[in-house]
Amino acid sequence: MAALAVRDATDIEQHITAFASEPGGGLVVAPHAVTLGNRKLIIELAVRYCLPAVYSDRYFAESGGLVSFGNNTADLFRRAATYIDLILKGADPADLPVQLPTKFELIVNLKTAKTLGLTISESFLTRADEVIE
Repeated sequence: MAALAVRDATDIEQHITAFASEPGGGLVVAPHAVTLGNRKLIIELAVRYCLPAVYSDRYFAESGGLVSFGNNTADLFRRAATYIDLILKGADPADLPVQLPTKFELIVNLKTAKTLGLTISESFLTRADEVIE
């Protein structure tokens, strides 16, 4: 496994193209402003080079990425509202405990799996929170 340091679309294209020349590879796309901002390019390259990829955010799977697994952003925002309410009522933010995500979601895009020539097992699909067909 190799981490690819990317700063912009040019880096992304160069690194994924070079990585794709090695057989049997796949991508794990980490959450970052650069990857989120270039999700369309990353997904296009993954499909072009037939690279199975897992992403950290549902936006990728909704945009054509194969699989996403990450925290449920809507739940995080709902939980943040509780903190805002406490702060507006006078609570000191420094006294509030740090909260970690508690809900995670697995999304599988079967259209992309078909495009990549992949068969996703039924047991994997039953574990998915959402399947895009």
